[in-house]
Amino acid sequence: MDTNDTQKTQCDLGLEEDVSIHIFTASAAMVGVCLTVIGLLRVVLTIRGGVTLADDMLALDAFLFLASCILSYFALRTRSSRRMHRVERWADTIFITGLVLMVSVCAIIVYEIV
Repeated sequence: MDTNDTQKTQCDLGLEEDVSIHIFTASAAMVGVCLTVIGLLRVVLTIRGGVTLADDMLALDAFLFLASCILSYFALRTRSSRRMHRVERWADTIFITGLVLMVSVCAIIVYEIV
């Protein structure tokens, strides 16, 4: 392996760690967003009355973001490049699933409350 291959591998590894760091921080923040919106929904529903599926879906979404956060943390901590790729892929997939669910919840909130 020549120096170009070594530099490319180190650069790729750095970029992959950056992705894991971004997934880690964004998913941790999204857990907080989900919990905040659940609290706000509970207040609004208590005042206005009514029942919504959105808070249950947000709780599931918070767990998805938590799982993504934990997996990206493990991807950062692992020593094996192969394992890091696999765990990072799972974290990324779960994070995107959480984002799609959050958009769905936003649609439910808009059409149920307004």
